[in-house]
Amino acid sequence: MHQEPESSVSLYGGSSPAAGQDTAIRAGQVPVTVYGLGKMGLPLATVLAEVTGNTIGVDVDPSVVGAVNDGDCPVTGEPGLPDVLRTVVADGSLVATTEGDAAADSATVHVVIVPTLVEDGSPDLTTLRAAVSAVASGLDPGDLVCIESTVPPGTCDGVVLQQLIAESDCERGEFGVAFCPERTASGRALRDVRGAYPKVVGGVDDESTQAAEALYDVVTDNEVHTVGDATTAECVKIFEGVYRDVNIALANELATLAEELGIDVFEAIETANAQPYCDLHRPGSGVGGHCIPYYPYFLIDTCDTGTPLLRRARRINDAMPAYTVGKLCEGLGERGLALSDATVAVLGFAYRPGVDETRESPGVAIASLLRDAGAAVVGVDPVVDLDTADVRSVPIEDLTGMDLDALILATAHEEFDDIDWSVFESPILVDGRNALDDAAGVADAVMTIGIGERARD
Repeated sequence: MHQEPESSVSLYGGSSPAAGQDTAIRAGQVPVTVYGLGKMGLPLATVLAEVTGNTIGVDVDPSVVGAVNDGDCPVTGEPGLPDVLRTVVADGSLVATTEGDAAADSATVHVVIVPTLVEDGSPDLTTLRAAVSAVASGLDPGDLVCIESTVPPGTCDGVVLQQLIAESDCERGEFGVAFCPERTASGRALRDVRGAYPKVVGGVDDESTQAAEALYDVVTDNEVHTVGDATTAECVKIFEGVYRDVNIALANELATLAEELGIDVFEAIETANAQPYCDLHRPGSGVGGHCIPYYPYFLIDTCDTGTPLLRRARRINDAMPAYTVGKLCEGLGERGLALSDATVAVLGFAYRPGVDETRESPGVAIASLLRDAGAAVVGVDPVVDLDTADVRSVPIEDLTGMDLDALILATAHEEFDDIDWSVFESPILVDGRNALDDAAGVADAVMTIGIGERARD
């Protein structure tokens, strides 16, 4: 276990003057424990170790803990992370453990960044509560608890604070709780943690906000943006995701009008966005990932006030894979071919280009719909292992030698730009991302979501 410095400094409670907190953090006098070493947690723990020289990472998975302590990075697809992790482990700045209670006992700052799941449309805080229990076991007066996990508004006040009071020996006012949302994206986590965006912090009381500001002012190269309270900070994170979901739903609904209107919706959107007050997103074959498809439910399920717009946006975006398959059925029908007799290649199972993640991926949903309809499905993805995707996996280089009736582009991986479309014998190509500007050889059979037939002509 980590060696504690001779004297630990608390950020909450005024045990160190504000002017000296920066020095104390960098000197390792503010021991930090990070709960959760997943795709977002490990980069955060690594950066905190870089800054503080005194960080413990906690994870329930012994294989993750073992890999970290060996200097091996269990998180893939994060540029620079393996090298930085190796360095902070080698110099003792970061150690990992499965023993959350012991790690909590040695920390004055506790950072929780565990997944908050959505089950049947409802947020599930089970994992968060388990991490908070570990924190409570070692909570001391003067400690600061920072929640980075995305949570429903009111969680820090109504759940975390109350659980810490109930399960520890501390009273309210003896320790701090702040919401400090992660604002990171897969594939760029180190850059984001270090300060690609302002860091938002809001505490359950003013002192909690000030303590969190002091910590993150050292961690980030960007500004620290304090807000009125923890609930406001929670709303900031949720509102960011909800805005994107609703905006994409609007773009998707406009795209479904393209055939009737005979327009290229992308041209219309790009031109409209030339005005500073318009910022329409791009339509496509669906919305995936571990954020946008879930965050609306943190409001839909927890607020008594109705949220019809958020519900409608979710329905629109969830329906886009089926809409994409419907476009394919139209094209096959024009050739007298039933979907059940077709062989279809789905290009892209990652939820976004270049990222090895398939959660809520439109490509996965599209493949499932095709299989349910009786089509023979092959899958192509340069970054995702398709062994568990229940499809026949085909390397990109073998694709052009196959006898295909149709292809659906679900994820615009840059590797697909190199496909020689001219070798195909005019299959139908459904472009779900408007990414195939030059599909030579099949141009007369390209059906792009959001571009009507008259616009194609």
